[in-house]
Amino acid sequence: MLRSIQFLGSCSGFSLHRLKLHHSPSLISISTSSRTPLLTNSRTLLCFRQFRASSIRSQSNPDVTSSSATFRPTRTGDVQGTARKLNFCQVCGGPTKHEIPDGEERERAICTLCGKIAYENPKMVVGCLIEHDNSILLCKRKIQPSYGLWTLPAGYMEIGESATEGAIRETWEEAGAKVKIISPFAQLDIPLIGQTYIIFLAKLMTPHFSPGPESSECRLFALDDIPFESLSFSSMLVTLNLYMEDIKVGKPKFHYGIINKRPGTSPSAIHAYTLDYHLRT
Repeated sequence: MLRSIQFLGSCSGFSLHRLKLHHSPSLISISTSSRTPLLTNSRTLLCFRQFRASSIRSQSNPDVTSSSATFRPTRTGDVQGTARKLNFCQVCGGPTKHEIPDGEERERAICTLCGKIAYENPKMVVGCLIEHDNSILLCKRKIQPSYGLWTLPAGYMEIGESATEGAIRETWEEAGAKVKIISPFAQLDIPLIGQTYIIFLAKLMTPHFSPGPESSECRLFALDDIPFESLSFSSMLVTLNLYMEDIKVGKPKFHYGIINKRPGTSPSAIHAYTLDYHLRT
């Protein structure tokens, strides 16, 4: 963070004695005068654009913390999660203030230059639990986080597609498999990291599959051979445990639950959670 501030300072002419610490060394804000515009020349604007681009890249991976953001717990009613405290505007690169806007209840990051309010919303992850000959198709991750661990084919929904379309696309991209959606199986909310998983039961349309760019291997596992200790995320562990429970009693049901991750644990700590408010139909 300090290196980032020094970088911005070198571009804009600010000196470090104008930095003020608030409560924690990790929370650094820039004090500016209303008579001295921050974006004083094209060089400064270029620096902020570079800084903004770095921030946006970091958001493509929820497990990467941006150098321009710090994290704090928040609570509204009975909902508790982790919100990123954005220190720079993602529209113009200006510094933000953190206040509750008029008519709202949550504190937001508000740009002090353009006035843009940053709204952060949970991300939707969709995927398929693929049944074939009493086996389940899993992919071994070729990317971080959880490199080398097994997962169901799943990923973020894209703008313009439905949940089923996203799940089918992710399955093709990660496992090279064409599937038919049978039914929804689980919706799992993970408030701590701002994600909701929707997993569909699916069948292979053809017996062919192969690893995509994000997978090093794809394999069908008999139910007794599923590598429960080598799964990538708690969401995968919960999904497969629920599936195994359903198979034992007859047939899969639809499940809803909240995965409350233990704060401070890594994505690979797949047992560091509780499954709360579990409903099944």
